[in-house]
Amino acid sequence: MAVTLKDIARDLGVSTVTVSKVLRGQTDISDKTRERVLKRMRELNYQPNMLARALAGGRSQAVGLVVPDLIHPFFGEFARSLAGALRSEGLVLVLASSEEDPEIEEQEIKTLLARGVDVLLVASCRPATHPSPALAEASTPVLLVDRHFLDLPMDFVGTNDLMVGELAGRHLVGIGRRRIAHIGGRGISPTADRLQGFQRALAAAGVDLAEAYVVMRDGFEESGDATGYHAMQELLSLREPPDAVFCYNDLSAIGAMEAAMQAGLRIPQDIAFIGCGNLRYAEYLRVPLTSVDQSSHRLGELAAKRVLDLSAGAGAAPQTLRLEPRLIVRKSTVA
Repeated sequence: MAVTLKDIARDLGVSTVTVSKVLRGQTDISDKTRERVLKRMRELNYQPNMLARALAGGRSQAVGLVVPDLIHPFFGEFARSLAGALRSEGLVLVLASSEEDPEIEEQEIKTLLARGVDVLLVASCRPATHPSPALAEASTPVLLVDRHFLDLPMDFVGTNDLMVGELAGRHLVGIGRRRIAHIGGRGISPTADRLQGFQRALAAAGVDLAEAYVVMRDGFEESGDATGYHAMQELLSLREPPDAVFCYNDLSAIGAMEAAMQAGLRIPQDIAFIGCGNLRYAEYLRVPLTSVDQSSHRLGELAAKRVLDLSAGAGAAPQTLRLEPRLIVRKSTVA
């Protein structure tokens, strides 16, 4: 039978109100009494009834997170960092995957909101111009992650994606490449921002980004390597193939490099590649991948700080928080 606050109060000869105050961290309890209560809780392995606490205090102590894909390393690293930071504050993270399907995303958002999470984080798979109706109507605080909607006045935490594209473009121009291509995504905000930053960097160097060298695709999360592979095959079929490619993320870059190697090209002598994400295995590939680091771990910590503010009702005005990326150069661009 589960141990209750009444059991602990009866054992120590104090009121249940006193035990409850200790559990909630209130300060009008003597240190001696507090230590007696905490010691007894440890002895009895007392586990608070989180549902009862939520009903009593109006907070569930739970935070929801919806991502496009739980397998993708970027979202996995982000979720792990976020969960660790929240755990230290007594909050639990509830994860859900939209599987890159807007209808599933809408269902998961509604489910988490119905469960009464204190804050909901969403990395949406929807186009930047078509946000989730459930998000737009939510009374629960919402923190958008990685992908933003300009028409929704909501908090956002992510990477400076314009700078991602600029870093990639400047690096490829800097190593002497001129036939530069881009394998990018469609619809979501990071894809548009990265392409815009990339175009800006090339234009500043007097390098033209030919229309044929821009290949836009869907499905860059779970099946990103296959997407990159097939997009690269299209680029290689051109009369004059590119000598460098900036890929939307590391998975698509891995697939693109495989297509180039199967075609007999040397990396980086014949063609250079750069990705985004700096996934932990990037340096262990057959050709270690140059990548723009999004600092997913720091992003999780930054999101957790904002979640705590939102959960406490602080900061009514929405905030936009962006981390600056950094370039990690490896052998896929510099031999």
